[in-house]
Amino acid sequence: MGAGSSSLDCLPQLLCCACVEQSTVAVEETCGRYDTALDPGCHFMPWCFGRRVAGYLSLRVQQLDVRCETKSKDNVFVTVVASVQYRALADRAFDAFYRLSNAREQIQSYVFDVIRASVPNMNLDQVFEQKKEVARAVEEELARAMAAYGYEIVQTLIVDIEPDEVVKRAMNDINAAARLRAAAAERAEADKIQQVKRAEGEAESRYLAGVGVARQRQAIVDGLRRFVPDERAVMDMVLATQYFDTIRDVAATSRSATVFIPHGPAAVHDVAAQVRDGVLQAAAHHAPPPGAGASR
Repeated sequence: MGAGSSSLDCLPQLLCCACVEQSTVAVEETCGRYDTALDPGCHFMPWCFGRRVAGYLSLRVQQLDVRCETKSKDNVFVTVVASVQYRALADRAFDAFYRLSNAREQIQSYVFDVIRASVPNMNLDQVFEQKKEVARAVEEELARAMAAYGYEIVQTLIVDIEPDEVVKRAMNDINAAARLRAAAAERAEADKIQQVKRAEGEAESRYLAGVGVARQRQAIVDGLRRFVPDERAVMDMVLATQYFDTIRDVAATSRSATVFIPHGPAAVHDVAAQVRDGVLQAAAHHAPPPGAGASR
């Protein structure tokens, strides 16, 4: 018997009538031969003349989920889940009822054939990226094949792609390693920026500190010149101030070791003499020789 046969229509046929539900057609036979497709409603069926309802055919959209295991081009076994939505056509009720005994198995066979012909030509990443192309190929093949049996393919979707569990773990590890590498690069770049900014800040701070010290020394010199006419005495007092500031800085740092230095007025005088001698020697070294600028 056809795909939509039912044994629950015996009682209505004994009463010479047949009730067809909405979104359903009934296949009427006369003396065992197909006669017509009955639309929804109540129909007079005189069984005494050999007329009867051979079965019912649903016109609703039905869904079939097909799980197909295959292998990708890079030798990875993967399970592809395809969802096929289909329905029988009312004007092709004869073909849908008589020519096909099991529509679901027929659709499943075509899905297997198309997926196992398409996926082995792709790498695993391409299977994920091109699943719409796989679904389109399945839909086109099903629409062409099932049209001969009175069925319409409404839509075909690839709803899931499941690689082997070991492969999934490996893919996750690769993704995690790439993200960790990117995070390490970003952290290194951030540390570099912090170090550069810190160095720039220290350089700016030292520059400003030098400017402040220079202004301080200039103010001291200007103040001493107002009261001490001797330039050498002014230089000695400035060097003494610098000497004591240096001792204070050495004592203030926490990383300083024990330092033995001569201390006292004579030491300051020696420092001043050494600085003056160094300045004079530098000036004598850079001075032009006598008569270098005279004309011949």
